[in-house]
Formats: sequence, structure tokens, C-alpha cells
Amino acid sequence: MTELHKKYRFTSTEEPTDEMLQALMEDVAAAARESSAKAEAEKKRMLSEAAHVISIKRAQREQVAYD
Repeated sequence: MTELHKKYRFTSTEEPTDEMLQALMEDVAAAARESSAKAEAEKKRMLSEAAHVISIKRAQREQVAYD
């Protein structure tokens, strides 16, 4: 987050400059990319964990079938 983003607040009395809007939009885009990357990593972790649990359950079921 840039210093501009920390300082600037949209109000009805003050219009942002094009440069301000550009900087704010870049900050938002970076935050969105970071959030998406974190969500994707968490999704992959959860899918991997689920696949591991499924493989354990299948192995247990097969073991019971052979006993």
C-alpha cells in the first residue's frame, strides 16, 4: 500500500487527480493479486489434504475387505 493510499480518502469536496487514481488502482490491483494467490494456495492445500484423506480411507476399506 502506498503512502498516497494511506492518506487519501474520497470525499465529495475533493476530486482525485489522474495520478492519484492510477496509484490507488495499482494498489487495489496488487492487493487483489495477492488475495487471489493466497486463495489459490489455500485451495490447493485443501484439495491435497482431501486427496490424502481419501487415499487413507480407501486403503483402510481395502484392508478391511481383505481381513
